[in-house]
Amino acid sequence: MNHFPIFLATQGRRIVLSGGGEAALAKLRLLLKTEAKLTVFAKDAAPEIHAWASEGKLALVERSMDHGDALCAALFYAADEDPIEDARTAAIARADGALVNIVDNLHDSEFITPAIVDRSPVTVAIGTEGAAPVLARKIKADLEENLPASLGTLARIGKGFRAMAEKLPFGVARRDFWSDFYFNAGPRAITQGETAVKETLNSLLQDHLNTSAKPGHVDLVGAGPGDPDLLTLKARKALDKADVVIYDRLVTPEILELARREAIMIDAGKEGFGKAMAQGDINALIVEHGSNGHHVVRLKAGDPTVFGRLDEEIDAIEGANLSYTVVPGITAASAAVADIGQSLTKRGRNSSVRFITGHDTKGYADHDWKTLAETGQVAAIYMGKKSARFIQGRLLMHGANPNTPVTVIENVSRADQRVLTTTLAEMEPTITAAELTGPALTFLGLAPRAAIAAASSYDLQQEAQ
Repeated sequence: MNHFPIFLATQGRRIVLSGGGEAALAKLRLLLKTEAKLTVFAKDAAPEIHAWASEGKLALVERSMDHGDALCAALFYAADEDPIEDARTAAIARADGALVNIVDNLHDSEFITPAIVDRSPVTVAIGTEGAAPVLARKIKADLEENLPASLGTLARIGKGFRAMAEKLPFGVARRDFWSDFYFNAGPRAITQGETAVKETLNSLLQDHLNTSAKPGHVDLVGAGPGDPDLLTLKARKALDKADVVIYDRLVTPEILELARREAIMIDAGKEGFGKAMAQGDINALIVEHGSNGHHVVRLKAGDPTVFGRLDEEIDAIEGANLSYTVVPGITAASAAVADIGQSLTKRGRNSSVRFITGHDTKGYADHDWKTLAETGQVAAIYMGKKSARFIQGRLLMHGANPNTPVTVIENVSRADQRVLTTTLAEMEPTITAAELTGPALTFLGLAPRAAIAAASSYDLQQEAQ
């Protein structure tokens, strides 16, 4: 993000523009929607600009801009449509202390003007940092179509009622009140006029004050392997409603960005072989916030039902008499095999697949290594970097073919994903030599489809020789 979006207070502040042609008109039509004090410098201004000046909407100075003309201005627009003149006026404005925008010159501008959907006081700004103006216009058109004209009136009336609404407890109760107003009672009342809307707000507030506080709720949500596009719709909706999000280290920043801005974000910091919040402390946090009436999202990487200690958290939630919902996510194994063009099971090869965690080698004594070592077996080993040598040794000891394909995928589904292809015999030192730093998933018995095709091609060439 090279341009940070903000909403600048313009009431009573000075905005200066140099230019009198089409570029100037386009900017002024937008700036006239503000409550700023507009000054235009132009030797030959368009008739519309003269008309706005005569109506007192702006001040027109019929000369070229000079030093000191942009003093005390918050913003300056260079709109003379002449690169030399625009550079000259921009330099003057910068010296006078104003932020500068040069029309159609993104590189030399200090700010950009976004496409705007105006439902004042509701304003939606759309920017593409100059990369795709046509895309910004399409988004604007879609929003214009879907946001009713009455939205601005409802927001203006609601804004004046915010102090009264503070009688409701912060969090779910207050949010439910405003949701009821904006999406149900308000749109029905607006057809009868502003007085009806104000009366509706008062009666709605009394109804919510007289309603018992809703109990808290917990969503146990799978965030998937990391790519936000792989987040389920149900998980996205849960993040929209969350008052508190308790997340693990492996949940990516892009997914955390989807949570409500007002939500309390708590890093549970759980990671294999690393410093982590104790599971009992996580359970206590879930119960504490849920008991306070909050909508809690316990956000886990992958699928919470796969190596996610889900049962321990459910036991704690049920012990506190809280309601909960399990929202499954795409587990890393599913995303990983999709990326290498394979399936977890295949007719004629394997009818079952094992999910194994390499987090704790003490638990390996219970594994049926003899069966896993048979030809055609497939296993997905989670958190197996540190125990790779142990796994390799056990499988070879039980007769596994040293040429069994092994694929290691680091940072599954993310932009920095890395795929290593090797064999069981070379599993170590391959993993150590790769210096993996991100979460990695190891597949026993699977190779990327492209690698299989290349090997087959090589074999055919050898036979032809």
